[in-house]
Amino acid sequence: MYRPLLGITMGDPAGCGPEIAVKALADSRVYERCRPLLIGDVKVMSDALRIARHPEVKINAVSSPRDGKYEFGTIDVYALDLVDMDSLVYGKVQSQAGEAAFQCVKKAIELAMSRDIDATVTNPISKEAINLAGHHYSGHTEIYAEFTRTRKYTMMLAHDDLRVVHVSTHVSLREACERVKRERVLDVIRIADKACKDLGIEKPRVGVAGLNPHAGENGMFGCEEIEEIIPAIESARAEGIDAIGPVPPDTVFSKALGGWYDMVVCMYHDQGHIPLKVVGFVYDRGKKMWNAVAGVNVTLGLPIIRASVDHGTAFGHAGTGVANELSLVNAIDYAVRLAQAKRRWEEPS
Repeated sequence: MYRPLLGITMGDPAGCGPEIAVKALADSRVYERCRPLLIGDVKVMSDALRIARHPEVKINAVSSPRDGKYEFGTIDVYALDLVDMDSLVYGKVQSQAGEAAFQCVKKAIELAMSRDIDATVTNPISKEAINLAGHHYSGHTEIYAEFTRTRKYTMMLAHDDLRVVHVSTHVSLREACERVKRERVLDVIRIADKACKDLGIEKPRVGVAGLNPHAGENGMFGCEEIEEIIPAIESARAEGIDAIGPVPPDTVFSKALGGWYDMVVCMYHDQGHIPLKVVGFVYDRGKKMWNAVAGVNVTLGLPIIRASVDHGTAFGHAGTGVANELSLVNAIDYAVRLAQAKRRWEEPS
């Protein structure tokens, strides 16, 4: 099986990204599936070995993906000199940390666009920190869209067989309602259908959530379903896509968990994020700690592959060694699946 070369960004150096990267790459099974290349600062990653309590792991600084060893026990780091460790404070929003995180993402995109790596995997960044550094984006998705010159894209969140995509993400709820337009809903249905096929689902079933309570109840609670969502579903079905809906938002996710749908098209950020995090984030009351922080964030519609953790920088306990790497491992697995599928399409028949 082909082991794709993955560019993994370190994330915000004041957050949990470097630590969970070390923990994920301290598992030999990761190297059986892929060739991971950490894109970041060698000094930060060296300190992450201490924080994650893996002194046995070595750092191999490289200036090109072709120079990596990609062997268990060594973390190959595409070395970017970005951080002054004397002034870095774990768990704090800082301009230099935002700048470092942004430059790592930018480099990952460049390497993927030039086909030096097969896919990218991103660790969490602080939106506040990157904006403090002068880069005015609302998140990874928007950075990727700009630097790949992509106009039609969406965010997919996944945990096991529950997958959701969004008509809008990082905008106010008022603006999100205004963005529920036929053409955008149709674009997202198309992207969802293609994503399922990319994951090996031959005949995807795409559930489309309503915007309003009870999916509008035939116009009693809003007309967006009648005027925008239903016409988009009808157009998708005319193209051969198995789009179903609009399904009331309070039942669509239970049905998806039950196997009714392979993907759910959500109308706004929290409509999709809340159910994913309810099933993926598991907190142990007795131990007062997270047993699992699982889930993957994938940007669909790009010319390159981008998978990400589905959580933030965890500034509250950054630098303490308690961060959970499960979401990053999930993201690596998704990136591997997508990269292998892409390679199969590109191979001559």
